[in-house]
Amino acid sequence: MDKPYVIGIAGSSGSGKTFFLKSFLNHFSEDEVTLISQDDYYIPANTKTREENRLYNFDLPTAINRELFYAHIKDLFDGKTVFKEEYTFNNPNITPKMLQINPAPILVVEGLFIFHYEEVNQLLDYRIFLDADEPIALERRLRRDLIERGYDHDDVMYKWTNHVVPSYNEYLLPYREQCNLVIRNNVDDPQVIQDFTNTIAVDLRKRIG
Repeated sequence: MDKPYVIGIAGSSGSGKTFFLKSFLNHFSEDEVTLISQDDYYIPANTKTREENRLYNFDLPTAINRELFYAHIKDLFDGKTVFKEEYTFNNPNITPKMLQINPAPILVVEGLFIFHYEEVNQLLDYRIFLDADEPIALERRLRRDLIERGYDHDDVMYKWTNHVVPSYNEYLLPYREQCNLVIRNNVDDPQVIQDFTNTIAVDLRKRIG
């Protein structure tokens, strides 16, 4: 198989990256595009040092099994199928699934640190950066963590202030101006994201057609 066309997608917490990915992938069949997510390469929390308040910091490059993440991306480059256990964010109520990631002409690599990891960044053909103003991003994060995941409000705010924002400023924001496309997603209008993904999909179909 020829080298895939590699799209890197990163975004701040609350930027709408999950919806963007879903909308984007819906334009293609499974044999046309494949997704590999940094989130499935977290090092288990019980192997890490706790902070004084007993909250783990998942927003550091060292929280990811960087070597395995890169090795699996390279396997997809070589036309190999990757098998990886799903990461369940240490939720004991979820039985992790075995993920099968198949090579495809379009490879989407997503995650907070994909531009910071030089070995991953140099493999990318096209870089997309999703962003949102901090008050809007925080509101979305609170909505997700408090309502959908049932987290404690003080824990969410502590992580936002001490983990999420500092990590974004150090490991993601410096790469924004180097990206091919920057999407400022400050409105909760799905059509805005869908319009972007429609345009990108049309261009990609020309490339792989």
